[in-house]
Amino acid sequence: MQETSDPGALAHRAAVEAERADRNARLRDPLGWLTLVGLHWLHPGMQSFGAGPDNEIVLGSETRGVPAVAGVLEVIDGRVILHPAAAAGAPPMAIGCEPVADGTELVDDLEGSPTMVELGPLRFHLIRRGAGRLALRVRDTEVPALRAFDGVPCFHVDPAWRLRGRLVPAAPGATIPVPDVVGDVNLEPTPGVVELSIDGRPHRLEALEGEPGHLWLIFGDVTNGAETYAGGRFLSTGPVQPDGTIEVDFNLAYNPPCVFSPYATCPMVPAGNTLPVRIEAGERVPSTTG
Repeated sequence: MQETSDPGALAHRAAVEAERADRNARLRDPLGWLTLVGLHWLHPGMQSFGAGPDNEIVLGSETRGVPAVAGVLEVIDGRVILHPAAAAGAPPMAIGCEPVADGTELVDDLEGSPTMVELGPLRFHLIRRGAGRLALRVRDTEVPALRAFDGVPCFHVDPAWRLRGRLVPAAPGATIPVPDVVGDVNLEPTPGVVELSIDGRPHRLEALEGEPGHLWLIFGDVTNGAETYAGGRFLSTGPVQPDGTIEVDFNLAYNPPCVFSPYATCPMVPAGNTLPVRIEAGERVPSTTG
């Protein structure tokens, strides 16, 4: 890639690099994707959890401040009730620095901010997926991967991958099926299809709802499985303009959480969203350099 002195290209590169720096900072957060170490699907009834191997849900180790039996999760009618166990000498289980009371009901991630429970170096909360399936998502704030992380490798910033597309609106209430890595297929609202041209050839991508006024794309391309993640990448677009035009900057394409942990529940590329071209822009898989 040749260096440029064009002020617009320089400003674009600076903006992309600032976004990448912010992305790496988020990944370094003790509650970021790098610290995700467990995913335990729950069933109706009682299930014990703690460091002991006889628990239905085994978490952490006693040498790291997790009791042999830390408590019991009771699942009843789609609700999850936490019953802490009294463990001599162990730090108390806490929510927001307050000890957890017996019978505390946990809020899952579909209700907004889930109830985050602290247990030694571990943090866990509920997620709800598919047809109401509940799981315990576990993070370790002292996981070695957090200390070893030195940033996500990326392709060089190239203004040629900053494209102008157009949103073709879908009918009100339209949805598309989006599969995920745990085997569910979810019908997600779609604002429509993004049409864009790459090397003079037209392409279409089904869009999902992003932050207000923007779109979210899950796409695949020919680099998947080599330079980039086999399961595709994500991209947040620029704001949709009144005439339907939209900026699609592939330099901002980023990896799904499944790149960083096998315990994520990532959506996969919807049917028809795999581009038959090489998108040499955005994030690579961590084992490559750019």
